[in-house]
Amino acid sequence: MSETQAVKKERPLSPHLQVYKPQLTSFTSILHRACGIALSAGLLLIVCWLVAAASGKEAYNALYEFVSGPIGTFMLFGWSAALYYHLCNGIRHFFWDFGLLFKIENAYRAGYAVFAVAALLTFATWYCALSFAPEMSVPYIEETISIVIEEGAAE
Repeated sequence: MSETQAVKKERPLSPHLQVYKPQLTSFTSILHRACGIALSAGLLLIVCWLVAAASGKEAYNALYEFVSGPIGTFMLFGWSAALYYHLCNGIRHFFWDFGLLFKIENAYRAGYAVFAVAALLTFATWYCALSFAPEMSVPYIEETISIVIEEGAAE
């Protein structure tokens, strides 16, 4: 066997994702990036909402019907969960920028705290949002938009 073939056989192979044991720190990092992408995608729904509001009550009510339905509500719930997770994990990264929480046990505690606080904020937000849901109906929105349009026309 030549010398170059012997060197090639002794060289270690590059590790792959299947080789590594899943860790909380790697999972939180991947989820942070995925939530950033989800927040960017969710921004499209907000832009659609603004365009619908500017287009008139028919477009706004159509979008409202979608958002208040099961698919729209699920999308908004996921977007708010991504928002709070990304926020809390960003605060954890801010601590890391100052050299804090680098010990492995502190990193794991902070990771679990990020999940707990993000879940708490998400459910608290949705509890408050759904508590006021009966007041937010399409006729209420139609009345509000017509009042704004009438006031704008009077000027």
